[in-house]
Amino acid sequence: MKCPIFDFMDFPVTFQLFGKTILAHPVFETVGIFIGMRFYFYLKRKSPEKLPFNTSAAVLIGATAGALIGSKLIGNLENPYVFFDDFNFKRFWTNNTIVGGLAFGLIGVELAKKIVGHKESTGDLIVYPLILAMIIGRIGCFLTGIHEETYGLPTTSIFGMHLGDEYLRHPVALYEIAFLLFMWFELKMIGRKNKYVSGFLFKLFMLSYFSFRFFLDFIKPKIEIVGNLGTIQLVCLSMIIYYIYVLKNGRNLIQPKIIKL
Repeated sequence: MKCPIFDFMDFPVTFQLFGKTILAHPVFETVGIFIGMRFYFYLKRKSPEKLPFNTSAAVLIGATAGALIGSKLIGNLENPYVFFDDFNFKRFWTNNTIVGGLAFGLIGVELAKKIVGHKESTGDLIVYPLILAMIIGRIGCFLTGIHEETYGLPTTSIFGMHLGDEYLRHPVALYEIAFLLFMWFELKMIGRKNKYVSGFLFKLFMLSYFSFRFFLDFIKPKIEIVGNLGTIQLVCLSMIIYYIYVLKNGRNLIQPKIIKL
């Protein structure tokens, strides 16, 4: 059986820009980052919690630098044999993964906060802009089909789709979009029930996303590094352990309601 919804499409979807043919993925990725950042600054203007300029600038620089380095480093380490035996700068620059971007972006933010002496969490405001940017980016992944390594393994399930070759494959980009939409709805519902301390929703999102990606990568092509786990799964596993520890050792996650007399 196969999913007939997208049978009319030819993969990969491309755009003509300045006389050059460009895959959908980098186009949607760029648009996603731009819209996500605009959404973040919109929420920041509306937020009652105002950070000093030096703190905001440090966090933004730390997140950007960490995400840029991490996305490319982990993306290239998905196949460490090629990375170490035949290093190519162009290949290094074009390979990336959101898992590395999130993990190293977190490291960059924490280092930046230490430098400026800021101890409070700053993550909640970025959650929904981040989800929005990721959804737009994953649309590009889907439209690129098998022409970048963001596709799933062959499958005989009803969800199988032709993504540019003769096989019916798991449309993992669509799975991820569905998960991100669910997380948006779920985090909104959780946020309405109680007033959580700053950073809780971000930690919950990160734990949920890394857990999802850990299992999703079992149905994606990968180079096995430890057992049957790939590089991305090992990063996910380390982040899952970290966030379980952080949430388990968190105190007073729910802020008490103030009763006015």
